[in-house]
Amino acid sequence: MTVPTGVVPATLAPLIVSGRDDRVRAALSTHGAEALVVSSLTNVRWLTGFTGSAGRAVVLPDEVVLITDGRYGDQAADQLTTAGAAARVVVGRSAGAQDQLLVDLVRDVGVVGLEAAHVSWADQRRYAQLVPGVELVPTAGVVEGERVVKDPAEVARIEAAAAIASAALAAVYDQLFGEPSERAFALALDTEMRRLGADGPSFDTIVASGPNSALPHHRPGARRIVAGDLVVLDFGALVDGYHSDMTRTAVVGDPTDEQAELLAVVTEAQALGVAAVRAGVAAAEVDLACRERIEAAGWGDQFTHGTGHGVGLLIHEAPWLNAASTEVLAEGSVVTVEPGVYRVPSGGARVEDSVLVTAEGCRPLTPTPKDLSCLRSPRTT
Repeated sequence: MTVPTGVVPATLAPLIVSGRDDRVRAALSTHGAEALVVSSLTNVRWLTGFTGSAGRAVVLPDEVVLITDGRYGDQAADQLTTAGAAARVVVGRSAGAQDQLLVDLVRDVGVVGLEAAHVSWADQRRYAQLVPGVELVPTAGVVEGERVVKDPAEVARIEAAAAIASAALAAVYDQLFGEPSERAFALALDTEMRRLGADGPSFDTIVASGPNSALPHHRPGARRIVAGDLVVLDFGALVDGYHSDMTRTAVVGDPTDEQAELLAVVTEAQALGVAAVRAGVAAAEVDLACRERIEAAGWGDQFTHGTGHGVGLLIHEAPWLNAASTEVLAEGSVVTVEPGVYRVPSGGARVEDSVLVTAEGCRPLTPTPKDLSCLRSPRTT
């Protein structure tokens, strides 16, 4: 096997956000609003390129304005220019000054949308008092819906993050056989991802060994990993704001017959799910493809979560691949396929890839093989 170097390519194309505001306006029109106050910092970043911790973007009929505080004025101006955002920056040095800037922007707009998922009841009441002559309407998923389909620069960052995660696992994998604690192995994996160029892990790395492998989101603890353990490794890297996500299940030593069957069923179910991914396919069909294989093995009630989710600026975002989903997969979206079986107390297994949805099917972005034995160093086998 050729393991990717994991170094972030110096040739990553810049992230350009121009045109995204027009897409948001078109989506906003279905809500009957003329403007939108974007409160989610993730949505602000996607729309403008701004990465600070304080800011609201106001999408008006003819412009986008980013409101931030005195810490971020210069940074915001530079980032918006670099990202090609058709937006201007205004700075309020206090919360009250920022609210007044918002009032000045929307006081002559008839109907203003608020992001219902990101505005508290208290904030809504405050906005209503600030602009009593403006009708405020809730919106849902206006920006999130536009974020589902990734452009090539976004895909490149997710793929670079996945390459780093894969290379990091290859570099530290042998440590798994030296009886490390779960916490120590997680730290080694996180450190290696940073060394290879990641900004950090995508999320709190999961290392779940032995009986803990039956807990889907176990937090690494002091338990030592020993011969005979199944070990669920769920992790990813972060590159320029974009996440990767991958799960592999290792066996320390030779698997028992039960462990071998469990790994085979979960791996087959995951392959069936990946094969079902295609633009225009219902997300629920991908879930069904995985679930039917596991149910046929008699473990349907031990597959206790959905099959997958979107990946991008958030580790969990639309679309959602589960039995209740009404979403249809779109070409250019990145989703995970991650069935698992969790058998208390004997242990569990999960296999996950992130894949790019295409018109013909999908392209896996996570290169680590399902059989991890090829990652062992010759001197340790």
